[in-house]
Amino acid sequence: MNAIMLMLLGLGAMFLGYVFYSKYVAEKIYKLDPNFRTPAHEFEDGVDFVPTNKYVLWGHHFTSVAGAAPIIGPAIAVIWGWVPAFLWVIFGTIFFAGVHDAGAIWASNRNKARSIGALTGDVVGKRSQSLFMIVIFLVLLMVNAVFATAISGLLINFPSSVVPVWGAIFVALIIGQFIFRKWMNLGTVSIIGVIALYALIYAGPAMPISLPETVFGISDNAQWILVLFFYAAIASLLPVWMLLQPRDYINGLQLFIGLILVYGAVLLSGPELVAPAFNTNTPEGTPSLVPLLFVTIACGAISGFHGLVASGTTSKQLDKETDARFVGYFGAIGEGSLSLATIIAATAGFATLADWQAVYHSFGQGGVAAFVQGGANILQNGIGLDVDIAQTLLTVMAVLFAGTTMDTGLRLQRYIFQEWGNIYNIRWMEKAAPATLLAVTSCLLLAFGAGGADGSGGLLIWPLFGTTNQLLAGLTLLVITTMLVKLGRPMYVTLLPLLFLLVMTIYALLIQLMGFYQKSDWFLFSLDLVVLIAAIWIALEAASTLTRLRRENKANAVEEQ
Repeated sequence: MNAIMLMLLGLGAMFLGYVFYSKYVAEKIYKLDPNFRTPAHEFEDGVDFVPTNKYVLWGHHFTSVAGAAPIIGPAIAVIWGWVPAFLWVIFGTIFFAGVHDAGAIWASNRNKARSIGALTGDVVGKRSQSLFMIVIFLVLLMVNAVFATAISGLLINFPSSVVPVWGAIFVALIIGQFIFRKWMNLGTVSIIGVIALYALIYAGPAMPISLPETVFGISDNAQWILVLFFYAAIASLLPVWMLLQPRDYINGLQLFIGLILVYGAVLLSGPELVAPAFNTNTPEGTPSLVPLLFVTIACGAISGFHGLVASGTTSKQLDKETDARFVGYFGAIGEGSLSLATIIAATAGFATLADWQAVYHSFGQGGVAAFVQGGANILQNGIGLDVDIAQTLLTVMAVLFAGTTMDTGLRLQRYIFQEWGNIYNIRWMEKAAPATLLAVTSCLLLAFGAGGADGSGGLLIWPLFGTTNQLLAGLTLLVITTMLVKLGRPMYVTLLPLLFLLVMTIYALLIQLMGFYQKSDWFLFSLDLVVLIAAIWIALEAASTLTRLRRENKANAVEEQ
């Protein structure tokens, strides 16, 4: 099959989903009100609560939730064939991710911009809240520790990306001042920022930078990880308008330009999908498609991490409640578009099936490397872009998204410690600086305590990220569904995805549990068991809560008659 057909089908379906389905959900289910006073206005403080232009906020939300996950997941999942990956990304984006992300913003916005974890105690129950906070902490720990490892690896393997990656921070600091102080209109600032960013990408191959292999016994990988966490700690304490918003916004524009280039190259070159539609000859050790596909592709279909961003930073910057549709649902569309481009790059970016099989020789292969390699080939064949520049462009895309996710992830982890301080009356923990220090320390303990001197400890628990992340998405949908039931509104748009996620997550956890047992990996076996118990607990809690609320609604309806 030609990649042009896959691209048109995918983008067309997501466009129709945004135009029609998101409008129905926003107006009939969430009933977004343009006159509702958002927490960004009610609690405006110039640091975390800042009313923000919806296009700038979309850039923050989209790039924060994207990270490298919508690249890594699909680029691994095509080992089962491009059809299953394609279908889950498209239908997951339209009926799962968009509803989940916009719903999390709405739920938080209606509750003083509190996080989904904090909301659970009021909406579902205190037992669920304690469980939710633990799951959230685990997901953030995994995301921050693993993305630091992923970024450091890309900076080492592609030294041409170092200048544009770090240069983008200075570009963001400058345009942040222009946007916040309104020294220049958004369109002009956007053009200047994009030109500066792409100039850095062009200059990158001419100025490659590599750290020494060891400094005082610390490897280059560990050096980058320490630098990244030092930067993320500072970034998480700065006012959102100073770095977080402009960096995410300019990265969002950069991604769309990158996607236009990739999709344009596909149109011009018309590459064939060399990978099988359904791979019946998967390498030995490849797990079953069902349910592992649905946890391998998380971001790009649905991801619990999105709910943390939506209710953690995005809801504190929402200018009008109706902006939740564009920021949340269209943010999911953007991520689905990136995942679709990844599927095309990882299946049509190779010359032959044999070349593709050489990369996908075992489960877990592919990832960012397949996206960069395949995408660079498509860019060269389609628009004649030099391979080195094309690889730098795609690597910078991946690193910048992973970096913005780290920025937001560490800020969210700081919020978790502050919320724990509030819940358990630990006053010093409610302050930003101590909470940030705890967040960084916990990540570094995992990175270096479990991973040794190279700081790659986050990879130790990464096999459980997919299931834990999808469990978190289920928890978020449970909160949203409960709110809808209490308001007497239709709940099927969130209940059906909730049930699907719980079934797939519990099924995947059972399969992984058996695998860890067979390998005698008792650490992951124990952690898997904890997450499995949490998943079953949530399923029971969901059934109990929703049944009780429906009975109460029926009783109230009878009394009114």
